[in-house]
Amino acid sequence: MAGAEPTGTLKVSREPNVSPERQVAETALDPLFGGAIVTAAFGKRITGEIDLTALYQALHDRAKAVRDNKLGSAEDMLTAQAAALNAMFLELARQSGANMGEYMQAAETYMRLALKAQAQCRATLETLATIKNPPVVYARQANIANGPQQVNNGTAAPRASEPASSPTELLETEHGKRMESGTAGAAISGDPAVEAMGAIDGTADGGRQGTCQPQRRQGRKAAGAKG
Repeated sequence: MAGAEPTGTLKVSREPNVSPERQVAETALDPLFGGAIVTAAFGKRITGEIDLTALYQALHDRAKAVRDNKLGSAEDMLTAQAAALNAMFLELARQSGANMGEYMQAAETYMRLALKAQAQCRATLETLATIKNPPVVYARQANIANGPQQVNNGTAAPRASEPASSPTELLETEHGKRMESGTAGAAISGDPAVEAMGAIDGTADGGRQGTCQPQRRQGRKAAGAKG
């Protein structure tokens, strides 16, 4: 057909207020454009030449559906990939069995490839199951106390708090009232016996023992007479 553009040419609609150079650059950076080129290059051996513009538009429609949480195309793709990987596993495992016993190196190579295909098939099915049934995330509530906290690791236990009042203050305080200084002095009355004992003069006759004994007897007599 005369004038028909080749299938490998991408037709892009002109956008207003955007230069052609900028629009070409934006299209080249579009990941869907790269995906369309790779798909066309690998798919032409199966489906023949694919129109790049139609393929690019189809990828845009599928990407929009995924953004709208419509994952039907993604689920179909994963299902098809799992089926293809399973077919690879079966064929490679068959080739390994055919070479077993005679060509051990070839049998080992086929077996490794078969197990890789099997692992990829399993991973694909797990991804499909995750899309169909997303995991439930349980969040634990953290108990955070108000204010700063101090954690002592490997240190001695804190000492008990000091008493509010010292022994001296307790002696001087009675029901919140401080004792009068004059009261303390009046509580100790003069005792004639004590006074007599305190008046000891050791220099009168040069001997401590001779002088002390009469004074102590006199003090005891005075205390007996008072009693």
